[in-house]
Amino acid sequence: MHSAGKLLLAISAATLALIPASAPGAGAQETHSAAPVFNEQAIETLPAFVDGVMAQQIASRDVSSAIVTVVHRGEVILNRGYGFADFENRIPANGETTLCRPGSLSKMFTWIALTQLIEQGRVSLDDDVNAHIDFEIEPFEGQPITVRDLFQHTPGLSDVGGFTTTDEAELVDHAEWTRNNIPERVALPGQEVAYSNWGTSLAGYIVEQVSGESFATYVENHIFTPLGMNSSTFREPLPEGLIDRIALGHDLEDGRFTPRSFDYYSMVMPAGSATVSGPDMARFMIAMLNDGEIDGERILSPESVALLETNSIANAPRLPGMAHGYLVYRDAGPRLIGHAGAMRDFRSNMILSPETGTGIFLSIVAAPAGRPAQGELSAAITGRLFPQSPAPRWSETAEAEQFEGRYLVNRRDHSREAHPLQHAIVRAAGDNAITIEALGQTIYFEQTGPALFEQATGLREGGPFDQVEFYGEPGAWRLSFASQPFMNWHLVGPLEDEAAQDGEADGAGAG
Repeated sequence: MHSAGKLLLAISAATLALIPASAPGAGAQETHSAAPVFNEQAIETLPAFVDGVMAQQIASRDVSSAIVTVVHRGEVILNRGYGFADFENRIPANGETTLCRPGSLSKMFTWIALTQLIEQGRVSLDDDVNAHIDFEIEPFEGQPITVRDLFQHTPGLSDVGGFTTTDEAELVDHAEWTRNNIPERVALPGQEVAYSNWGTSLAGYIVEQVSGESFATYVENHIFTPLGMNSSTFREPLPEGLIDRIALGHDLEDGRFTPRSFDYYSMVMPAGSATVSGPDMARFMIAMLNDGEIDGERILSPESVALLETNSIANAPRLPGMAHGYLVYRDAGPRLIGHAGAMRDFRSNMILSPETGTGIFLSIVAAPAGRPAQGELSAAITGRLFPQSPAPRWSETAEAEQFEGRYLVNRRDHSREAHPLQHAIVRAAGDNAITIEALGQTIYFEQTGPALFEQATGLREGGPFDQVEFYGEPGAWRLSFASQPFMNWHLVGPLEDEAAQDGEADGAGAG
């Protein structure tokens, strides 16, 4: 989760293969990607494998600490801490006690809370959100935002920032912040996925209005306590008993880690202010993989769990998209769903395989240069447990050149001039291959079907392999990455405009 000025800093080109998909999403056509399999034998050796990957990352990736938790068929397979939760005082990260901040992964608790109210008949997916709040959101071209739009990130809103601070005195209650920072309406609701932190904050606002409980209290009473997640909270500052257990963020100065101040996210609480532990996330994943129940305590009916997992909308016709709250990472072979999160210090991810009963949670603390480590670790574990082969290459028609140009992401603050980091440059690399330049890196893709390309560089054996699809009309192409189902890019200009963009980048300052 990020403010507008840092939008694509979280979408590192090195993590475009975060958890790539290999099969169709909602209403999708056949893809040309090889289906992965489940390597159950790798479960037994996974702890040693992760130990090795983490040793490399701590040595080379400016990672100060990490928590990695894996469950399989109701059992905890791995729950370990790596590195130092407090580097200055040499306090090791402890898988049992160290706390981490999952960022936008917090949203899954918000979607569960709202789904509980749907299950009770107090809210409906197709309700106008205005039916459940005490302020008015004007329709856009006569069409209101629905509860369904919040779940699938299709409210048609501009992105907004300004909701984080390091000064406790600057905190504003999230309900007040939500009421006073309604984003610009820029598109019809329900048409295109463009990730919205404000939309999730509004979902939490609805939970408060309908239940009569504050959001933090509601989640404690109806999710955390029933699941036995006794070290988890949305509250900021952290309560007594938890504050001394949090992993500290660090900068890297002159080769040494120096501690950073705590970032407050509670102005947009339902979208990202949770704090959790590895054992708590293990219990959460086991419950969600067991139809909403653990140790006789149920937070959702099996039907409601199935609703959260059900495909809703996808930007690209042949790539996975959104479920209801979950991101769909793969839609077959076996299906993978989950959610990631990024804060200034923490990079986190949760990946669930309902078919195999497997859940993966990881949260890495790294200096800025080490932020790709989360994507790399996610890919390493996924490739180990769910390996796949590269898709057959396609060469029937020379298509690559028609997709060349400068593309602009749809998730941005539309009231401001687009930042160069919000662009991607697509170039043909032969008749049936392309390169995509983003954030100073270049990724090479080879064609596997009409307007469909698969990542061919920077990969481990067994994948995962990211895909990119172009769709729309010539001259008005849109592109989506399988690894980023929550947004897309629109063609805004030819390659000859790149010189102007480079000039803007040269003059662009930080922030």
